[in-house]
Amino acid sequence: MRTLLEFLALMLLGALLVVLGVILGDYASWYFAWIVGTAMIVLVSAAGLAWLDAQEAARAAAGPHPPSPRTASLPPDKS
Repeated sequence: MRTLLEFLALMLLGALLVVLGVILGDYASWYFAWIVGTAMIVLVSAAGLAWLDAQEAARAAAGPHPPSPRTASLPPDKS
């Protein structure tokens, strides 16, 4: 939760800097693109992490070694 609050505080600071850039100079669009791009990278990374976590949870729920499709159709070994 603390990380989320720190992230929100930094985003608020970034928004304040964008507003200051709009008021003071001509380069505000560059700052805006940088802030939006950084936020998008963070969101895409979080979505990828959530997807990976869901895959690992599904793999763990399936058991230690689920049968692969190739070996499941083979007849049992008669040695």
